[in-house]
Amino acid sequence: MKHRRISRRHLVVTGAAAVALTAGALSLPAAHAAPAPPPPPTLSAAEAGETAAALTAALKGDVAGAYYDAEAAKLVVNVLDRSAVDQVRAAGAEARVVKYSLAQLGEARAVLKDKATIPGTAWSVDPRSDKVVVTADSTVKGARLDRLKKVADGLGDKVEVKRSAGTYRTFLAGGDAIWGQGGRCSLGFNVVKDGEPYFLTAGHCTEAISSWSDAQGGQEIGKNAGSEFPGHDYGLVKYTGGTAHPSEVNLYGGAPQAITKAGEATVGQKVRRSGSTTQVHDGEVTALDATVNYQEGSVEGLIQTTVCAEPGDSGGSLFAGDTALGLTSGGSGDCSSGGETFFQPVPEALQAFGAEIG
Repeated sequence: MKHRRISRRHLVVTGAAAVALTAGALSLPAAHAAPAPPPPPTLSAAEAGETAAALTAALKGDVAGAYYDAEAAKLVVNVLDRSAVDQVRAAGAEARVVKYSLAQLGEARAVLKDKATIPGTAWSVDPRSDKVVVTADSTVKGARLDRLKKVADGLGDKVEVKRSAGTYRTFLAGGDAIWGQGGRCSLGFNVVKDGEPYFLTAGHCTEAISSWSDAQGGQEIGKNAGSEFPGHDYGLVKYTGGTAHPSEVNLYGGAPQAITKAGEATVGQKVRRSGSTTQVHDGEVTALDATVNYQEGSVEGLIQTTVCAEPGDSGGSLFAGDTALGLTSGGSGDCSSGGETFFQPVPEALQAFGAEIG
């Protein structure tokens, strides 16, 4: 990779100024501008995620979050101490010195959980602003809004409060679609457990429905084998019939997207979502480890994105290329006005059920 060469700038004293500095003047050395550090190498989102994980493991508490700048194709890593800057640069990332550690922002999140777990709110750490961003939907008003603001004010500039015009809700509809008694969700990813075929979907879907078909009122194709919601939002369904179960995502037009592995999302990463109501939509990851307080209860550890979704998209696939990232949980807005959507990370669900992509 070629690095741009920065030419040295010399301070040249000429003309009348030179005359003024003759008799009795001290001889001054030529001044040189310090060479600028070379720009970081370009990275794919997957490479950025791997680099961020390696730096976090190596620098531990000195890393205060990271995000991927998709336009510049670079990883930006927040650090607390300038002594870590060189190590970050040596790893191929851009270092940015910030005020708060992840531990300090985590303490702020703990206070919010203890004192402001209000239905209709969500929070996550925003590495771009080095704050915990709290969002309150349109149902949070009056005494509940006053309570939220009081708790946030007590946390100072570690916390920023925003409003959402929509309502946070799970996306179960009453959608490739999967149907159950009185509801419709979307299949997330086909997986294998102990050599047998299963699929992942949202936990709030499997909490409400136990037997699934691929058409409304159709023959059963699967039964629940595991479910968790709230807390987490993942469900496992075991195929009971001879339904084909390729490891791919329906793109609703053209060839499907093959899925070969599961991975962790990265803030700033471009992603796609497929669901049975609104089909395929694109967006960007804005936060990780987000908490959403639905009416049914709180869910933690979610991927927050700008991708839209609507009822019936629950459980659907969040992916980047051939990598499975998340299962659609819920959010606010719709695919006409926009909004934000939260996803249960797939690696966590696979680990909980002892399954693998396949």
